[in-house]
Amino acid sequence: MNNIRIGAMQKFSLVDYPDKTCAIIFTIGCNFRCPFCHNRELVLEKEFPNEIPFEDIIDFLNTRKGLLDAVEFTGGEPLIHKGLIDAIKRIKDMGFLVKLDTNGSFPKRLIDLLPFVDYIAMDIKAPLEKYSEATGVKIESDTIKESIQIIKASEKDYEFRTTVFKNYFKTIDDFVSVGNLINRAKAYYIQRPHFDKVLNPNYPFETFTDKELQDIQALMKQFADTVEIR
Repeated sequence: MNNIRIGAMQKFSLVDYPDKTCAIIFTIGCNFRCPFCHNRELVLEKEFPNEIPFEDIIDFLNTRKGLLDAVEFTGGEPLIHKGLIDAIKRIKDMGFLVKLDTNGSFPKRLIDLLPFVDYIAMDIKAPLEKYSEATGVKIESDTIKESIQIIKASEKDYEFRTTVFKNYFKTIDDFVSVGNLINRAKAYYIQRPHFDKVLNPNYPFETFTDKELQDIQALMKQFADTVEIR
């Protein structure tokens, strides 16, 4: 499996796949450069020279059949890897559920993967007009909109989620803009940021208070069946 680069693996989680136990595979590399990303070493590939062979992952999972429910692919951005679909198929054939985390910038690849995944989590970084600022690269907004619609129409379990900053959400209208993008989603999660290893520690981040996050949660309940703060 030479076309997928794996930087790390978490062998057990109770919180990353709703109501399931899972292992987490972290792929190396990303096409975004979000200043708030807390997987810096996975995004900046030169900072993660040591890779885990995919066969080592398979060997481990063979010892966990019947003990783990699922395997999650996250990153970085898993969809940049040409070998991802083969890796997912192989793990599905072992009897595991598969969760995919994505930034939504590869809608055509997402379509190809849909038959083999059971749960999709897509990050929505900001209102579309602020996407390039939030991601640090130029983004075609149509690709984000297309991925959202693909996921909503997929009949898969899914969630949308946003790590929120005042830098990109200046007014209520910015949240309404995201709400209109996902309307009526199954689940939307408002995520608190983590600052231990962000991509750009010098970025002037502006964060929300707990009370403000609760107000945002109340607002976003009109756009999704489940809205929670993480």
